[in-house]
Amino acid sequence: MGTERVGTVIIGAGQAGLATAYHLQRRREPCVVLEENACVGDNWRAQWDSLKLYTPAKYDGLPGMPFPGDRWSLPTKDQVADYLAAYADRFELPVRTRTRVHRLGATEDGFTVDTGDATILAENVVVATGTYGRTPNLPEYAVDLDPSIRQLHSSEYRRPSQLRDGSVLVVGASSSGMDIAYELAESRPTVLCGRDCGQEPVRPESAAARLVDPVFVFLARHVITRRGPLGRKVIGFARFRGKPAVRVRRKDLAARGVERVLDRVVGVRNGLPLLAGGRSVDVDNVLWCTGFRQDFSWIDLPVIGEDGWPKEMRGIVDSTPGLYFCGLAFQSSVGSGLLPGVGRDASFLARRIVAGTRPTSRTRAPSAA
Repeated sequence: MGTERVGTVIIGAGQAGLATAYHLQRRREPCVVLEENACVGDNWRAQWDSLKLYTPAKYDGLPGMPFPGDRWSLPTKDQVADYLAAYADRFELPVRTRTRVHRLGATEDGFTVDTGDATILAENVVVATGTYGRTPNLPEYAVDLDPSIRQLHSSEYRRPSQLRDGSVLVVGASSSGMDIAYELAESRPTVLCGRDCGQEPVRPESAAARLVDPVFVFLARHVITRRGPLGRKVIGFARFRGKPAVRVRRKDLAARGVERVLDRVVGVRNGLPLLAGGRSVDVDNVLWCTGFRQDFSWIDLPVIGEDGWPKEMRGIVDSTPGLYFCGLAFQSSVGSGLLPGVGRDASFLARRIVAGTRPTSRTRAPSAA
């Protein structure tokens, strides 16, 4: 196992990691970006086929490079993936793919980043893996469903043909659940269960969105922040309630024949999903749109709170100098976890990293592997 020294290690080559690397590189701060997937953008490529962004391309570019195409178009998930790959290539960002971080620990003067094949010693580390990781949040009783029922988590879902013929129960009625239920209902009987998370006032494809989007982006970046009482209230409510529906409306589901049930699935009875109201749902498929568990177990440092969230403010961990987070939902504002807002957080962290780095300890930036 080899060992090397790097000024700053960025873990994750999604939009947050790439934007942070861009700002560090502009400031001549040595860094390397570690990405577990084979190609930059693969996390986006792995989403379901029909997924599109809810924000138009004019707001989706990262620092230094606009998103290509019609400024008011809504990019597909593959267009986002290709854009991220092109962004890394254009600025020659030092990304190492197929490099998974197994453990992040501390030394007397920095951090150890264990990738299995090598250990990297770093003065600074930016965790840019997103908010929840990729561990599906499945209820324990899912294993008790009848084996004849086809089960998929939303992270595994790509298209309706993956499901067995017959009916489907979609569990979870936030934005992704409503989008997927609407798609499935075109070809099969569909039941959507879960609490109502509300809905945005306008559709992202509508003409009204062109008037609303600039206001929303401004508020998301600058007004609804963790520093103000309004922002803290909105963010706390969003964490509790989940993401509201954006593209699909309640009336759209009704028009396509989706049975909407507000009861939650609470268990299994006779091999069938059991709702809180006592009803068993006889279906051929269950699609779990139940999100992901926050998983920072690989961080061997006392920086994760009892609620599973990193103990940070604007990405800075006061208890552990040199450790930063970027790309977390609500990191500094409502826009932090979105393409329109991540560049601002990345710039802020890059400035802090450069200001806190001792000039004598800077090392030469390694080449991308």
